[in-house]
Amino acid sequence: MNGFSAANTEIPDAPTVYPDGELGRMVKLGEDIIFNTNTHELTKGMVGNDLTCSNCHLQGGKGKTLGTFIGTATAFPAYSPREKTVQTLQNRINNCFMRSMNGKRPIIDTEASVAMATYVTWLSSGLPVTMNAKKPVNPFYTAEWWGKGWVLPMIKSATHDNYVNGQKLYTEKCASCHQADGQGLAAAKFPPVWGERSYNTGAGLSKPEKLPTYLLHNMPLGNANLTREEAVDISIYVDAQPRPDFDLQKSLYPREEMGHYNSIVMEEKHSVRSNFAKWGLDIDQIRGDKVIP
Repeated sequence: MNGFSAANTEIPDAPTVYPDGELGRMVKLGEDIIFNTNTHELTKGMVGNDLTCSNCHLQGGKGKTLGTFIGTATAFPAYSPREKTVQTLQNRINNCFMRSMNGKRPIIDTEASVAMATYVTWLSSGLPVTMNAKKPVNPFYTAEWWGKGWVLPMIKSATHDNYVNGQKLYTEKCASCHQADGQGLAAAKFPPVWGERSYNTGAGLSKPEKLPTYLLHNMPLGNANLTREEAVDISIYVDAQPRPDFDLQKSLYPREEMGHYNSIVMEEKHSVRSNFAKWGLDIDQIRGDKVIP
């Protein structure tokens, strides 16, 4: 089956007129942070890798593929199964710093936190609020993320052959941007997709059951043409590569600095091995003879 279309025609265009005054300044500040997260003065100290928010949320979230910010703010407040609490938009954005950015969670209501939420909210201007009682997901893609209906059977039955085919497909379709070693091209803003400078094992895209749907909508960049089978095999290969482990407690500032962390779940750890073991897969068997801790 062919991949999804690169654009969802139901999604409106992003607004182009910034608000006046201080509100407009905050929208522009948030946009600047989204595009330059790892180098921006307000956020670089909380980022532990070479990624920016716009690496996953293409065009700074103004694109219409999965990962768009257009409509995202309308889903909040939303219940999050991961934290087992109702999350605000600021909560959701800040939690990405711990996972996708492999860093520290920004403090709620700091200028950076407010600015990013202001920018994402601006991109939902004019859209109706549709608070999500089940998961904090953009309403345009709630039914498609993360592809449970078709992904899990393919993931659970994955073997070393899927890994080998994924490596072949990665070389053919991905390596020109992300490089054979997965470290990307910083000058061209193509991000690393594994290794110490990429997202950690707590990030959504580190999960072999979640990455395929993202790839279907977005990759190869500008010409999303993968089949479901190809997306799964590439995901098996990419997510089987080494990347930083995730330990929730190490990603939180001390309570006296952080204030309240809106989550019931206070202990959470992931590794490449545990992300695969969740679905009954032995990472050593998936990789073949290449045994990596």
